Amino acid sequence: MSTATAPRLRRAGRNAAHGDWVERAGRIGLVAKGVSYALIGILAIQIPLGRGGETADRQGVLRQLATESWGKAALVALAVGFAGYAVWRLCDGLFDRSGEGTDAKGWATRAKAIGSGALYLASAWIAVQLVRSSRSAGSGDEKTETARVLDWPGGRWIVLAVALGFIGAGLYNVYRGATQKFRERLDQHKMHGAVRPWAMATGAAGHVARGAVFGLVGVFLAKAAIEYDPNEAVGVDGALAKLVQQPYGPWLLGLVAAGLIAYAVYCLVEARYRKI
Repeated sequence: MSTATAPRLRRAGRNAAHGDWVERAGRIGLVAKGVSYALIGILAIQIPLGRGGETADRQGVLRQLATESWGKAALVALAVGFAGYAVWRLCDGLFDRSGEGTDAKGWATRAKAIGSGALYLASAWIAVQLVRSSRSAGSGDEKTETARVLDWPGGRWIVLAVALGFIGAGLYNVYRGATQKFRERLDQHKMHGAVRPWAMATGAAGHVARGAVFGLVGVFLAKAAIEYDPNEAVGVDGALAKLVQQPYGPWLLGLVAAGLIAYAVYCLVEARYRKI
């Protein structure tokens, strides 16, 4: 590649990443994100009734949909939405759509966007695989994957770092919910009528619930690393199942599930009013 061609390609990529099509993809993705959280919340409510506990996370939701007669159509729609979300977040991180800059704080925010994009790209891939096959997609559950990583050189520290990442994300979500800092993302002047109070209420409750779930996952992962016991590792579904075993567990789980559904509603608000 010539020295003159490389800058032109970079400019072309930057221009494409700042195009209106990325905004449309992001808004479609936010709708898909909201739908997935609504399903997670609904499935979480079923855990104390004995009908959940294995499906209350995003991959579990996709596998559950694959068993329904209408599931393939829903999976295709979610795959498109997740892919749109991934494109938006990757463009945001790689080409700085949001203008975060290149200082340490800016790169940290952009790295978070890239990580989010990669996770949703994986979710889109899983949905596509489930459309193509009735078998479950994915390489294994949390215990299997954690055991594999623990066997790596320095594996315990890797698992602990991931655990701290979950705990940090959980605390950050609780902070955003408690302070309503999420309002900075919204074009509030475009809101009217009952939209604003609904956006504030669902955003606050939803971020706190999401933070609580992330924090629980992180705590159990950290326990697995410290005790060198992969059986302690759980995903979202396992964290919710353990929550229901605590005193007043069903009530606590009900509150968390309601909060996740509130977050789903907030995602729909973001799909309309978020600054993208």
